[in-house]
Amino acid sequence: MSTRVEKDALGEMDIPAGAYYGIHTARSLNNFDVAGRPLPIEIIHAVARLKRACATANARLGDLESTKANAIAAACERVIAGEFDDQFGIDLFQAGSGTSSNMNINEVLANIASEQLGGEKGNHTLIHPNDHVNMGQSTNNIIPSSIRLAAVRLNQALFAKLDRLLASLRLKEREFHDVLKAGRTHLQDAVPITLGQEFGAYSRAIEKAKSRIESARDSLYELGVGGNAVGTGLNTKAEFRKTIIDELNKNCDEKFYPATNGVESTQFLSDIAHYSAAMRLLAGDILKIANDLRLLSSGPNTGICEINLPAIEPGSSIMPGKINPSICEAANMACIQVMGADHVIGIACAAGQLELNTHMPVIGANLIDSIGLLTRCCAMLAEKCVAGITANTEVCFRNFNASTGLATILNPILGYDRTSELVKESLASKKPIKTLIIEKELMDKDALNKLLKNSTGPANPNS
Repeated sequence: MSTRVEKDALGEMDIPAGAYYGIHTARSLNNFDVAGRPLPIEIIHAVARLKRACATANARLGDLESTKANAIAAACERVIAGEFDDQFGIDLFQAGSGTSSNMNINEVLANIASEQLGGEKGNHTLIHPNDHVNMGQSTNNIIPSSIRLAAVRLNQALFAKLDRLLASLRLKEREFHDVLKAGRTHLQDAVPITLGQEFGAYSRAIEKAKSRIESARDSLYELGVGGNAVGTGLNTKAEFRKTIIDELNKNCDEKFYPATNGVESTQFLSDIAHYSAAMRLLAGDILKIANDLRLLSSGPNTGICEINLPAIEPGSSIMPGKINPSICEAANMACIQVMGADHVIGIACAAGQLELNTHMPVIGANLIDSIGLLTRCCAMLAEKCVAGITANTEVCFRNFNASTGLATILNPILGYDRTSELVKESLASKKPIKTLIIEKELMDKDALNKLLKNSTGPANPNS
């Protein structure tokens, strides 16, 4: 393999001739090999978007020649388009601020821009990775700003799939609005409910989860880019930060704004932890819904079996005809992974010292991974599970009639103690509550049926 020689303060190294990265990247590739994977490419692309905005801002403020700025901006466009994704291979577990990846991007952009201006890779006479590409920047504010930028952009896809799941649940809420069934608390018989009410609760939970994420996402619009080193903006003009943000918003059609306190935004990544926590709560809600669907579909002959989940694949390698709730199980695992990632993010966001958080790569990787997992999980659950759910109405109604929870409707008539005795007799005699009520002439059949009709509550919007 042909090589070129590059030199830095630590000495010389052979770099593959075709590589757009340089000596700093080569050292990092040799030094770090723990995670076995690089930073998510979405963060790399977000860094390129920020560096494009920085180059344009530097040119507008008269600190960078327009020819150099335009070349850097054009190089950024090519990186954002994915043309050089194979040049960003530094391991995730690297220098805590992400310096290795920031320099990786600086070198790649410098070499792309240099070639565009007639130079050669590795020759920094025309475009220097530090002096030009990184002008007015520090890893310490570029990387956390890129995490925020990447998360905000990915959130759009998350919400699209979350809305799809919400729509599927609402459709089932309407479809099952009159399917009477037994409610269950503590996994024991409880007062009646409709299947539609259960799905209505699921849809409302997802609606609230989305609202929490949306609120947390809004805090990510505050960017510390341009703060340099510790957030004070050393070696930059007062207008630099606002100019960067103006350029970024123009290109991304977003509403980012400069950090109120650049020093705080360099030290604290709590906004990211807040967003991650909101996603954890969504994961918890989906986990609960998926487990409910598994329980309600359990059987088919020895379980609850009040609903049918779509049969997507054979469920066993040894038991013919067995169908498992595989989509729900896959969703469970994805949600558990997200909840674990949030724990990592929370610890890492709290683990900074003095003027810097030194755990940014692991924070960014887990955040981006979680957004992707939840996006795909919501789509899968909506399209391959919820949309195809059907109700076993006969089973639901049979359980409704058999539930000891039905006795609760007699509380206003007989009182708690007499009703408790009725439940005990029902369990001992194996006679349904309804049968005992008629046999004991506690109510006539018409009055009982009228009472049962309203047994799912006056607040039921679907009754």
